[in-house]
Amino acid sequence: MSWQDFAARHQVGDVIEGVVTREVPFGSFVEAEGFTGLAHQQSWPVGTRVSVRILAIDSENQRFSLAAA
Repeated sequence: MSWQDFAARHQVGDVIEGVVTREVPFGSFVEAEGFTGLAHQQSWPVGTRVSVRILAIDSENQRFSLAAA
């Protein structure tokens, strides 16, 4: 799936499933549908499957912000 397909299929407020790929002091990175977004202030162990809500989509930089759903 290309970034354009991902951005066209999703909008702010959508809940998607993903897997935590990295935990950092300011949040967790979650991979969903082949793309990685940051869940600020969320702490999950790497490998955990999570439901997240899309808070923002930045198509210019091909990234998105997430929060626990």
